[in-house]
Amino acid sequence: MVSFELDTSERLIGLEVFYTDTPGTGGKVKRECQDFLVEEISRFPPRDDAGRFVIAKVTSENWETNRLIRVLSHQLGISRYRIGFAGTKDKRAITSQLMSFEAPLGSVQGISVHQVTIADAYRAKKNMTIGDLIGNRFRIRVRDCALEGEQLRSTVAATVSELDKLRGFPNFFGVQRFGSLRPITHIVGKHIIKGEFEKAAMAYAANPVPAENEEAREARRFIQETHDFSEGLNRLPKALMFERIVVGHLAQRPDDFPGAIMAMPRNLQMMFVHAYQSYLFNRILSERIRRGMPLNEPLVGDVVLPVDKDGLPDHDKYIPVTKANLDLVATQVRNGRAYVSVVLFGSESELAKGVPGEIEAAIVATEGIDRQDFIVPIIPECSSTGSRREIVAKYSELSYSVNYRDLEIGLALGKGCYATTFLREIMKVDAIESDRAVYLESFQDAEPPEQTD
Repeated sequence: MVSFELDTSERLIGLEVFYTDTPGTGGKVKRECQDFLVEEISRFPPRDDAGRFVIAKVTSENWETNRLIRVLSHQLGISRYRIGFAGTKDKRAITSQLMSFEAPLGSVQGISVHQVTIADAYRAKKNMTIGDLIGNRFRIRVRDCALEGEQLRSTVAATVSELDKLRGFPNFFGVQRFGSLRPITHIVGKHIIKGEFEKAAMAYAANPVPAENEEAREARRFIQETHDFSEGLNRLPKALMFERIVVGHLAQRPDDFPGAIMAMPRNLQMMFVHAYQSYLFNRILSERIRRGMPLNEPLVGDVVLPVDKDGLPDHDKYIPVTKANLDLVATQVRNGRAYVSVVLFGSESELAKGVPGEIEAAIVATEGIDRQDFIVPIIPECSSTGSRREIVAKYSELSYSVNYRDLEIGLALGKGCYATTFLREIMKVDAIESDRAVYLESFQDAEPPEQTD
């Protein structure tokens, strides 16, 4: 049940195979923001009229989360770190999510930002932090599929049938984790853990790629070739906000490359190393699929994650699979009470045993890294102890309908799972090249998509 994906851009981010061998629908997503609707399934902090935080539902269109936080903080006159949120969302989309603000209730209710609405504001004692959500509900339109009508419907049905047998889909990190136009966040992350801070800063702020518009490409090329950061700052488009932060710091302190990275928002600093861990995860999961190993039943040597009170994998509890407990753990996985996992390699990671562990160790070895690399004393926000991640993402509320060559899909996923990865199995297209094509066709003159975590 494996269809290999060879010599495509997705290999750059560790996506090397498909799980299903059914035909793909083709098509394009996110041609318009209305094609990708995301509604957070939230954990609401209890209302408390004496609380110091304001909780509100924020709906935005075509806003990258970090850029939106920056604009909201300016309007409220508070630090960006006094605004909390549970997870970053897709930019080329309409998204709804809870945010917390350490600001007056009236000020939050009075926010006025283009294509942003604030609703249901109330006071609470607890703020929102990363991970404070249950999942996300999606409504997605895939336009201009290669198939049409009944053939399109039956092709989707065939793929869904295979995924239903798996009780989910391979839980790869999607292209958003790495950057649609410039899938380089994991490359920056590897430079950081290896202490190559100049290479990290230049890979992010310079490093031109053909997919960007000419102004951005030429500015990056100038910085790459001259290291003239003052003039480079003048040339960088205003839309490249975070690149401008890096280059602006270097214009003042040309040799302070760690400081240039630290000048960015903390969650973006963390994003780079997390993206590199995600790249390793994708490679390990690709190899497991390539070998035909099961994803929804444990093998001796695997590590499984029990579910928490919300039915989601508990990433703080690990159960090693041995010959003695294999049958019991397999029953728990079949019943949805546990998930098979793969390592997110970090400073405190313990690899699996047996064949699953051999795969993890082999991929890590090809990268020439070890645990200690993930302790980054110069940039503490970039340190990571590591974790484990479930290798099957379960879905619910799945629906789909066909209108000639357009496909509309609805589904709900747990937190940290990517709807675009589900779509990848349905569409069988190179997500990076597809995103670039949509960008070039639909909004070449607009702000470029941001990397999101």
